[in-house]
Amino acid sequence: MCKERGTVHYLNFASDMNEDSAYLYHSIENRNCFDMLGSRKNENCYDLSDCEGCYGCDNLTISEGCIDSSYCYDCHNCQNCVGCYGLRNAKYHIFNKKYSPEDYRVEVNNLKLGTREGRENIKNKFNELIKNYPRKFINSRHIINCTGDYIKNSQNCIDCFDVEGPNKDMRYSIYGVTNVQNTYDAYAFGVNVENCYEVLGAGDNVQDVHLSMYIFMGSFDCHYSYLLNGCTNCFACIGLRSKQYCILNKQYTKEEYEELVPKIIKHMDDMPFTDSKGIIYNYGEFFPSELSPFCYNETIAQEYFPLTKDEAFRRGYQWKEREERNYQIDIKSENISNNIKDVTNDILGKVIECAHKGKCNHQCTEAFKIIPEELQLYKRMNIPIPLICSNCRHYERLAQRNPLKLWHRKCMKEGCVNEFETSYAPERPEIIYCEKCYQQEVY
Repeated sequence: MCKERGTVHYLNFASDMNEDSAYLYHSIENRNCFDMLGSRKNENCYDLSDCEGCYGCDNLTISEGCIDSSYCYDCHNCQNCVGCYGLRNAKYHIFNKKYSPEDYRVEVNNLKLGTREGRENIKNKFNELIKNYPRKFINSRHIINCTGDYIKNSQNCIDCFDVEGPNKDMRYSIYGVTNVQNTYDAYAFGVNVENCYEVLGAGDNVQDVHLSMYIFMGSFDCHYSYLLNGCTNCFACIGLRSKQYCILNKQYTKEEYEELVPKIIKHMDDMPFTDSKGIIYNYGEFFPSELSPFCYNETIAQEYFPLTKDEAFRRGYQWKEREERNYQIDIKSENISNNIKDVTNDILGKVIECAHKGKCNHQCTEAFKIIPEELQLYKRMNIPIPLICSNCRHYERLAQRNPLKLWHRKCMKEGCVNEFETSYAPERPEIIYCEKCYQQEVY
């Protein structure tokens, strides 16, 4: 846990500009939020996926500007709503049925949100409800000429996923944030990135970076490099700061550099690297996977494209065997109180058994602890203590998302002939509409 200037940051990944928050993934600018995925500018919220500008909410998906709401999907500017789908500017709804403020409070009290059984009943009923409603073919908003999914505030982004704009002119890229343009084949990049190709983890005023990893702080014209800050005109360099005209970390003059680099590129094409599977890597190909210091199942590739151990070996990847943890469990999962009102501060610091007990494929930690700020949120929002660890909770949220893959389909509204690329596979049960038909149905 990191504490600085009164803020708490605990087990947050690929996230930034958050305050007093924990268990965040791909989330930015949140305050006092826990268990979030792909969400932004929310406050006092729990278990949101792809939501923005919500307050006092829990278990929301693809929703905006909601207040004091639970278990909602694609709701905008709604307040005091539970188990609702596709509402706009609504108040006091339960399972899409309107109530008076007084009746709403009575009905919500009867739902027993503070108990595990009560929430399980709500979730089951909500999941049945949304089967009857159409879904938009793309889970994105404020976009122009984009294909992929989970794209926001962007233009001309083709085959992209998890892009948080403003961004434009991108392709084959995943998780790009804020002021990115003319970038191809990239992952985890953002904040003023331009003219980049095959980059992993690049950002903060970076231009013309190719085939490189973790390039930051105004770097320019760098190739096949790793962990550079403020560097320009570097080729095959590692760990440099404020350097220019370097090759393999050796300093050259501008004239020497410009003479040597074309020769190196030609040599890479004339004598390419061939990996153990016989795949040839000329200049322009990213680093071979067999050079990675990480095993497949300890990277986030396992989150997006899960493989078994045998499948990973067949593709030439390494595999990490599970470590024996042998935690001394203080509280068994079956002994965790069903009602949050029965939980006291005695639970803090205790080692709690994860109900999955390491038997899932979620990189289960087998045990977890409740931190003070987390317990305060559960108490304040009337949410029972979770039974599984944060890794397992993260994987369960991921399972609700569509895959990073597109299929060509037609709108399922009778009489509509519109076609589109969508992340909803044809065999899935959801009713999928084009943008126009969806707006007519929901707005």
